[in-house]
Amino acid sequence: EDPSLERHFKGHRDAVTSVDFSLNKKQLASGSMDSCLMIWSMRPQMRAYRFVGHKDAVMCVQFSPSGHLVASGSRDKTVRLWVPSVKGESTVFKAHTATVRSVHFSSDGQSLVTASDDKTVKVWTVHRQKFLFSLSQHINWVRCARFSPDGRLIVSASDDKTVKLWDKTSRECIHSFCEHGGFVNHVDFHPSGTCVAAAGTDNTVKVWDVRMNRLLQHYQG
Repeated sequence: EDPSLERHFKGHRDAVTSVDFSLNKKQLASGSMDSCLMIWSMRPQMRAYRFVGHKDAVMCVQFSPSGHLVASGSRDKTVRLWVPSVKGESTVFKAHTATVRSVHFSSDGQSLVTASDDKTVKVWTVHRQKFLFSLSQHINWVRCARFSPDGRLIVSASDDKTVKLWDKTSRECIHSFCEHGGFVNHVDFHPSGTCVAAAGTDNTVKVWDVRMNRLLQHYQG
């Protein structure tokens, strides 16, 4: 059956870069080139919240697992944590030196991992709201970084054509997957945590086993 339009959210003044549902599906967060973050209610006739604070385009947004916070990354080099309520208060995280491309909460909501054009992946504590450490072995922009479901591993994808797997505790790179023919735009863990899928500008999606560090599937687009 063809999809039909259910709702139309109108309010951004420029291109929308990212969207994320809260876990209970009651809210939708969106980031835009207009430097704003918007929180939309899935209930009709409920007002949307517009959050202002970033000084440049918002590249990525994500709800925390509890739904009580929204993280955003921006071209203004900062990460912000927002409370998705009428006030729309936010905390600014500063440590990256270039555009922040990706934000991701650990499944327990305690940590945040961010990826940036400064070639680093950074990890932050959510409750103490401070920077913890950097992972810096990529030699080009990092487009995406994700925690494994159990929070012990981090995977990152970069314009250096590699996908890197990191141990969060030792902060070391465990493995580099180097078989991509182009930039790697996006990467994520399977819910089981045993493999990662990575999408690249070479029109492929590759699925890697992170236990044996081998290629499981290669989908040609």
